[in-house]
Amino acid sequence: MRPQSVEIDSNSGFCGGVIRAITSAEKALAQTPHIYSLGDIVHNEEELARLQKNGLVSIGIKELKNVPEGETLLIRAHGEPPQTYNLIKERGLNLIDCTCPVVLKIQKSIREAYSRISNQGGSIVIFGKIGHAEVMGLVGQVDGDAFVVEDLEQLAALLDSGKLDTTKPVEIFSQTTKSPTGYTQICNLLRSKMASEDLLTVHDTICRQVANRHQDLIRFAKDHDVIIFVAGKSSSNGKVLCEVCRSANPRTYLIGSPEDLESEWFKATDKVGICGATSTPKWLLENVKFAIINTID
Repeated sequence: MRPQSVEIDSNSGFCGGVIRAITSAEKALAQTPHIYSLGDIVHNEEELARLQKNGLVSIGIKELKNVPEGETLLIRAHGEPPQTYNLIKERGLNLIDCTCPVVLKIQKSIREAYSRISNQGGSIVIFGKIGHAEVMGLVGQVDGDAFVVEDLEQLAALLDSGKLDTTKPVEIFSQTTKSPTGYTQICNLLRSKMASEDLLTVHDTICRQVANRHQDLIRFAKDHDVIIFVAGKSSSNGKVLCEVCRSANPRTYLIGSPEDLESEWFKATDKVGICGATSTPKWLLENVKFAIINTID
């Protein structure tokens, strides 16, 4: 049933890092038939399809050796480890580096932290999704010599195993798009297990644009009867933010495109709110709004 009103969250849409990467890709594609992107430039299937039609070719690290010399390669906002840059140089490729400035700062901080504590037997801990592109880039800054934990259970298991020495210095970082609440819980558990609080250094590395959105989304979700959250299937940020909305409003539905909408989700008296991940384009949010207004009976 067609709802009473439909509103798009004004704070939703691409983050600055994604805007920079996509703008750079579009500018390059205006000059050449195609460019390569190391990994998906954005974790959104609809936006990827649009860019691929314009000539963007996504490849994996193993395919890099097959890219002809002189071609253009884009590094997306997630960043890459130093080894990747060496390989690009060896291949003789033109580089468009779109690593997010926030991520670059964290990479530098991890290298500096490692140089401070590695000779003392200290450890680097990263709160993030194992295998995520950004996390792999962060771990690569110290040649893999870091612990990655996704949740409290993994950290507890690491502590219980004795692999993480809490009698030596520990510096902890977070993937930029993780939950601020989750990071606080992780840091509190780690702090409680350290031989001395002075041995633990907590780095504030969650992107402010992401962190600030949590409270904004909670307010937005509470102000509406139904929330339609739009995100790509592979978007870690999308999963986190959708759960933030669902915690404030149980009538929250996660979709990837207008085709995923179900008419039974809506009532005639409903105020519907549409929001998305930092990898969700504004044009897709507009398409979802159009579909709700014009196709829901």
